Amino acid sequence: MKKQNLTLTIDATKATSKVSPLHYGLMTEEINYSYDGGLYAELIRNRAFLNDAKNPAHWSSVGGATLMLDTEGPVNTALPKSLKVECMAPSLGVANDGYWGFPITSSTSYKASFFVRGSVGALTLTLQSRDGKTIYAKTRVPAVGEGWIKRTATLKTGNVAPTTDAVFTITTEKPGTLWLSLVSLFPPTWNNRPNGFRRDLMQLLVDLKPAFLRFPGGNYLEGNTIAERFDWKKTIGPIETRPGHMCPWGYRSTDGMGLLEFLLWCEDMGAEPVLGVYAGYSLRGEFVKPGPDLEPYIQEALEEIEYITGSVSTKWGAQRAKDGHPKPFNLQYVEVGNEDFFDRSGSYDGRFAQFFDAIKAKYPHLKVVSTVGNEQPASKRVKSRTPDALDEHYYRKAADFIRDSPTHFDRYDRKGPEIFVGEWGAHEEIAPWLPPSRSLPATPSMKAALGDAAFMTAMERHSDFVTMQCYAPLFVNINPGGRQWRPDLIGYDALRSYGAPSYYALKLFSTSVGDELLKVSLTGAPLLASVTRQSKTGKLFVKYVNPGETPQAVSIQLMGVKSVKSEATVTMLAAPPDETNSMEKPTQVVSKTVKISGVKPEFAYTFPPHSITLIQLET
Repeated sequence: MKKQNLTLTIDATKATSKVSPLHYGLMTEEINYSYDGGLYAELIRNRAFLNDAKNPAHWSSVGGATLMLDTEGPVNTALPKSLKVECMAPSLGVANDGYWGFPITSSTSYKASFFVRGSVGALTLTLQSRDGKTIYAKTRVPAVGEGWIKRTATLKTGNVAPTTDAVFTITTEKPGTLWLSLVSLFPPTWNNRPNGFRRDLMQLLVDLKPAFLRFPGGNYLEGNTIAERFDWKKTIGPIETRPGHMCPWGYRSTDGMGLLEFLLWCEDMGAEPVLGVYAGYSLRGEFVKPGPDLEPYIQEALEEIEYITGSVSTKWGAQRAKDGHPKPFNLQYVEVGNEDFFDRSGSYDGRFAQFFDAIKAKYPHLKVVSTVGNEQPASKRVKSRTPDALDEHYYRKAADFIRDSPTHFDRYDRKGPEIFVGEWGAHEEIAPWLPPSRSLPATPSMKAALGDAAFMTAMERHSDFVTMQCYAPLFVNINPGGRQWRPDLIGYDALRSYGAPSYYALKLFSTSVGDELLKVSLTGAPLLASVTRQSKTGKLFVKYVNPGETPQAVSIQLMGVKSVKSEATVTMLAAPPDETNSMEKPTQVVSKTVKISGVKPEFAYTFPPHSITLIQLET
């Protein structure tokens, strides 16, 4: 085989453009138990007894107590059912099995709260093994009476081995009948926020240094029906006022992750919110005709924007302050709907125009995003208005990303609307929507990571008009029944979590990007590289993907650079294509950082096979 003569030329004479400050971000929605059973730290499953119409799903009898759902005398209209527990003897009660168990760790305090009524004496709360032989934590709650009262308690573990083999129980001191509603249990949360997030999952996200968060979804925004959309007004305020709703992925959402929680999530990561507003189309085909019928939904969106950005002198800004956050949040982008290319009615152009005009009239500084991009047929795109940005979605084989990335965005009009790649992700061979994919691991292999990285070089080379991009889906609960889609970036169970190889590829890119874009070319092979510069320091971030089976010896030429520090930092993710990470081997494929010497304005570097490499050069 003839040896390739590869030359990577970097023109540092002059930046071609500015890199969008929002280029790397995160996309989220309720799928794969991403919120309930995932990032949202609530440990009780079916806390409001609404997951099943007839049975108290995930609740079981302790000691022979009789359980039944009761609609008489509820706490409020948002909590229309309670669990009636008939105890014919003392020490009877109920147990909850959690989201595939409970995360038991040493010296950990768990905060419980619940509404309760009934004359059964004091209550005992425990975290214990499923067989009841081991008590991990225990506390006693004073007696209650005939009227609803909210009780809180803390359970603290001692020195125990980490396990998910646990249930949460409530048992009575005396025989009698007990009613329970909104039973909640939280472990320690990120920044110790009440109603907060899992610490390990937040740490994985913060480590990516995301510039924005696109929320609340995705299909989750639309719902299967209009009634099941993300109705933001029902997700704010105390959790006992949030009724929850069915999410489109086959399970019920508590709405504990409400609008304010999304905004606090952004704040905790130092990221900007990118808001998706419901635009009158739901997944099973229901839609709202443009015109008067759509006006209530437009008003709903305007009020949502006011809740996020309004001063405390506005109605919804005052409500945000009442909910605990007087300071307005920064907002630049509002996306109208989600994947409206699926709307067969052809109504999106009219719906978008109506939203666009209303948002621009009240908030002229906001950029309004269309959910139909250039990857869709021209017939589906918005024509009556010029969107500020187009949301494009790409779920492709790794090989297709590798083949297409060198030229994909070259054909775009740089003067056209900004491009927001709001969902993308490489899979190995079998498409995520095909049944055989269900037998594959929930998180992808190194092969997919190479495709992801190839596409990231393309987006970064055009990051002046590809202003935002985010991988999807972000999360997956790996327990049986916990996932509805693959591949996913981060896997977890109740106790542990890990990043896929694609997570480490994204981290390599998102944490090392300059603010200036440099022109780069490669002779001898397709261009799977990008280079940005940090204007304040002159540091160059050179990213290079070698998806092939052989090393690539490359001559790197720096044009317009008088001198360069002889030592450079190299961060590399390299592994055979089939290697991956898992709960058993969470760090099988991770990036490694080394120093190299002998760097000059023209120097040679050999990129290993199946590798993603970042070289940081100081000029």
